[in-house]
Amino acid sequence: MKVYALVGKSGTGKSFQAQNLCKELNIEGIIDDGLFIYENKVMAGISAKRQSTKVGAVKTALFTKEEHQKEVAESIRRTPPQKLLVIGTSDEMVKRIAKRLALPQISETVYITDITTEEERAIAHKQRHEMGQHVIPAPVFQLKRQFSGYFMSPLRIFRGWSANKGGFAEKSVVRPTYSYLGDYNLSDKVFSDIVECVAARMESVDDILRVMTITAMEGVELTALVNMRYGFNIVAQAAALQKEATRQIEDMTAFNVNRFDIEVRGLK
Repeated sequence: MKVYALVGKSGTGKSFQAQNLCKELNIEGIIDDGLFIYENKVMAGISAKRQSTKVGAVKTALFTKEEHQKEVAESIRRTPPQKLLVIGTSDEMVKRIAKRLALPQISETVYITDITTEEERAIAHKQRHEMGQHVIPAPVFQLKRQFSGYFMSPLRIFRGWSANKGGFAEKSVVRPTYSYLGDYNLSDKVFSDIVECVAARMESVDDILRVMTITAMEGVELTALVNMRYGFNIVAQAAALQKEATRQIEDMTAFNVNRFDIEVRGLK
């Protein structure tokens, strides 16, 4: 395995430029902020951008926790990529990451100042420090579980375009908890209101008695107690309520719905 490093100060666009560099050097894998990404898929790890403090983020990026380090090292060993890019803010940081993950010695280091212009770095700095935006070099759907409840947006860029072949490199933009813009919380009533609004449009549902909510880092679990109406296929209609309410919750709140149970308490 040949190991490369991409080094630059925080907020200079390293994660944004990572996929372009990987394409140019035919690198299949990336180690970025606690994640092991292989061929645009998150294979293992915990994102440092999911931590509640900057100190916690740095510790995650350096794989200081034994369980985290072993999970990622084992995933790399099972894969393994022929070429791997380690991203960090300094030469010392990428060396520490490579050592923690038992990687071969870094054979080539690329500095962000060598592959970007001053103007590009200024734009990246503004997005980071004024808008609180961080880029992860992986598609949104790959990050949905880790970033449940976070506002994420996809960023697509053409790559490898020619007359016969083209493709997209998709990155994701997130706003971490430790951003100066702060965290946000949703009341359980938000989830209840969404379920009730969906149910109100269904003739088969008489009323929603109660919606119970359990919120965790990976997403939300819901249980809806409902009364249904005679004359409908109860199982099919309950499944339809479950499907549509799940879709609306994920679209409107950015929370991943891990489980949604419906208990039919009566017929009217």
